[in-house]
Amino acid sequence: MNTKQKLRQLIDARRGALVPGAFNALSARVVADLGFEAVYVTGAGVTNMWFGLPDQAFMGLTDIADHTARIRDAVELPLIVDADTGFGNALNTYHAVRTLERAGADCIQLEDQVSPKRCGHFNGKAVIETSEMLGKIKAAVDARRDPGTLIMARTDAAAVHGFDAAVERAQQFAEAGADILFVEAVTSLDEIQALPRRLPQPQLMNMVIGGKTPIATADELGDMGFSIVLYANATLQGALAGMQRALGELKRSHHLQEDPALVAPFAERQRMVNKPHWDALEKRYE
Repeated sequence: MNTKQKLRQLIDARRGALVPGAFNALSARVVADLGFEAVYVTGAGVTNMWFGLPDQAFMGLTDIADHTARIRDAVELPLIVDADTGFGNALNTYHAVRTLERAGADCIQLEDQVSPKRCGHFNGKAVIETSEMLGKIKAAVDARRDPGTLIMARTDAAAVHGFDAAVERAQQFAEAGADILFVEAVTSLDEIQALPRRLPQPQLMNMVIGGKTPIATADELGDMGFSIVLYANATLQGALAGMQRALGELKRSHHLQEDPALVAPFAERQRMVNKPHWDALEKRYE
């Protein structure tokens, strides 16, 4: 079974599969090493960790495609890739889907924000007209070379036009060909529970740590009927906290030992980058 088939199976099961985000190849290796079933290539994570900038459309198509290709080489898990707004109009979206599919994406996520977009849990969002987003979704569906590549359509309309309008948009996205729906930044448990009742299509629920959506467990969300429970930036926030702890201790004490409470041991670092494999290859080619 290839990664696209694995992802389709995961989506169809609707059991609240936990999917962490990755912002580079090493974070994707950690996701895989811990036994998760898929990886989300996060635009916010790439923007924060690669550029040191907020999630406000500073990332381009080349940036996310390069990261996707590196992550594809690093892990054999299904990849869901954040393509923001498609980086332009419907034609740009068509090109983005072709590019990301070639880079190794198994699912490509598109959203309906006005460009330049911003994090779904920031204030001040705006969305494009429904008709324009429908054109982007149709372009995305037409662009994919492999029918197994999934298209995920996200709406940020709840913050702009209200929850009912967001649900209506999402339904139209499904009718235009989206395989998975993503209603972003709902703000109450009632709204979360209503989504699987009102939308029969597979759905993703985004759990943003510190964001606008109340946190529910993956088991609870699976029982409601969500396919995927996304923690897009748990890796990022965990890595940031780890760096601050380790470097804070270095600044305070002027030295740092191999303390597993502060840093990954040297041997663990080598294991995570698969050094034994490369050592074996080196011996083979001597």
